[in-house]
Amino acid sequence: MRENLRETHRMTSAEAAPTIAISATFTAEPVEESLRFWIDELGWRDAIRFAPFNQVFQQLLDPASLLAANRSGVNVLLVRPGDWGPREENLRQFIDAVRVAAGSWAVPILIVICPDSTAFSFDDLSALSTVHSVAPGELLGLYPVAEIHDPHADELGRVPYTPLFFAALGTLVARKIHALRMAPFKVIALDCDDTLWRGVCGEDGPEGVIVDPPRRALQEFMAGQHDAGMLLCLASKNNVEDVIETFRAHPRMPLRLEHFVSHRVNWDSKGHNLRGLAEELQLGLDSFILVDDNPKECSEANAACPGILALTLPLVEDEIPQFLRHVWAFDRLRVTGEDRLRAAMYAVEAERHRLERQSASFADFLRSLDLEVRIEPMTPDQLPRVSQLTERTSQMNFTTVRRTESEVREFLRAGGECLAVTVADRFGGYGLTGTMLFTRDAGALLIDTFLVSCRVLGRGVEHRMLRHLGEMASQRGLKRVDAPFATSPRNRPALLFLESVGSQYQEAREGGLVFRFPAEYAASLEYRPADATPARPEPPPADAADAPARADYQRIARDLRTTEAILDRIEARRRRGLARTSRAAPRTDLERELCDIWAALLGVDAVGVEDNFFDLGGHSLMAVQLLARVRQRYGVELSLEVVYSGEFSVAELACAVELKEIEQVGATGYADLLNQIESLTDEQVRALLAREEPSRQV
Repeated sequence: MRENLRETHRMTSAEAAPTIAISATFTAEPVEESLRFWIDELGWRDAIRFAPFNQVFQQLLDPASLLAANRSGVNVLLVRPGDWGPREENLRQFIDAVRVAAGSWAVPILIVICPDSTAFSFDDLSALSTVHSVAPGELLGLYPVAEIHDPHADELGRVPYTPLFFAALGTLVARKIHALRMAPFKVIALDCDDTLWRGVCGEDGPEGVIVDPPRRALQEFMAGQHDAGMLLCLASKNNVEDVIETFRAHPRMPLRLEHFVSHRVNWDSKGHNLRGLAEELQLGLDSFILVDDNPKECSEANAACPGILALTLPLVEDEIPQFLRHVWAFDRLRVTGEDRLRAAMYAVEAERHRLERQSASFADFLRSLDLEVRIEPMTPDQLPRVSQLTERTSQMNFTTVRRTESEVREFLRAGGECLAVTVADRFGGYGLTGTMLFTRDAGALLIDTFLVSCRVLGRGVEHRMLRHLGEMASQRGLKRVDAPFATSPRNRPALLFLESVGSQYQEAREGGLVFRFPAEYAASLEYRPADATPARPEPPPADAADAPARADYQRIARDLRTTEAILDRIEARRRRGLARTSRAAPRTDLERELCDIWAALLGVDAVGVEDNFFDLGGHSLMAVQLLARVRQRYGVELSLEVVYSGEFSVAELACAVELKEIEQVGATGYADLLNQIESLTDEQVRALLAREEPSRQV
């Protein structure tokens, strides 16, 4: 069991190169180029592997399949329901197979329903926490494509879509995987003038500002983010009275004052105000997104608070809605019940702070809360929240190990255990605010993950959690509770807690310490608030070295939000990377036209008539697309044998097109052509050959 747990940890560590494993009901390899583009753009290290053609069911059901063997990464299913025929039974069998796979696979599943004539919903899979599905409407809504289908390429090589659609598909897959992996942001700080509305409320007056269509769309977007669990704040250089009056003067605005958990409306710098908000909300600056129309303000905020994400709205106002839709930092694959209640929880927390200020002492405050802490084995419905806590909690976190839902399940399958901690008081519930993952190792209960949300930090919850582990160790006849600690820029509160409760001894290890608590000692821990200073985690220092590496969200939303722009970048990159083998010029109109077709398809500036298709970066699936274009342009159908019968070049393809055109003339037309040749005089024949001879020379 210990070996299994070590293997689980190894495969979830930074050293394990993840794999994007893809299985499709059609030939899906053309998606690799756009997916690889985004892997490089985002700085990932993923390998891309494809299952055999149209073996989705086999991949789902075979425990030795490529997807079943994927231990680190994500499994992607690209499905055209029509490929299974009209029988709904096949679709139901697919859903059942996904259910089985989701219960055993170590990685999450992304299902993309690709466009065809079959209308079907996979809503039945929505309850599976590790399965995420995308309908065609979402794909084409984000990345619309005029020409989706390529009937000839579908007939020739089961490649049903155009290159533009494959670029959209690869982008959508990358975007969803990014949402799976991204440490989610928690707070959106919004500027007011020329951001929430057009105009300056201090100059134009509260009633003089305008909520034009782009700003209305922005407010609606932010209201949706609020409903999905993001905390909204105001951070604006204004007189606070003017801002409040502006909200009152425009009661039909989508955003209202009650949407905002806090505000900093004054004449201080944005950086100073963001730090104040972070301290008040007890959240790290790296969980903040600032949205502002002023690039200077964004630059200043970035310099003062390197961990934040500062987004500058487009200068062209009509681009604001599309810009926001393509900021990947706002994406959420799943919204938990905790997310929906987050804003309300922070409002209740303000009531707690008022009670604390009125209490004679911190101990009196805690006694008046009537704090109730429940520690129980995690239930399946709590899995998404437990995973979310490992992704989001950075201060009271012993090891800072992040785990996806699939990785938590894999940990449990390997013999580990997980406890969920829920907290409530007289004001209401805090929700699921802590978790502990642990196993047995060498006579000790070994902690893998021990974390507590900052919402309850410093109120004795962490003491009760460690005491619970001590009680479990004693009941199981174990001598110790071992608590590994991995130092990070954010988790000093966890270190202070471990040092404050005492331990028999500490043992240094690579990357941190191991605190060893005798089981009986841990089981007797008591929190004495009279002797304690309430914890008030501070935002981390503004050190650029501590700022996490992130995607360039501004650039993506500005420059890479359309499929055409993405495909242009992909083709430009291909042009830079391709080696050209010759520069032999075309000799006939047909060869010139084919050179242009090749150059456009391969993404190169020019093609020589003797250049080898595969040396230029072509591949078999691109060859299918090439023959589809030839059919569309010249009305001739060529088989893939043309591609593999020799050195596939423009010259060879031109000959094949000419021969096919001759064949399609028919017997009568061919006889007419021979009669015309027979009617020529010797001088006419010699003149014709003389004109053709230069074009035959290389």
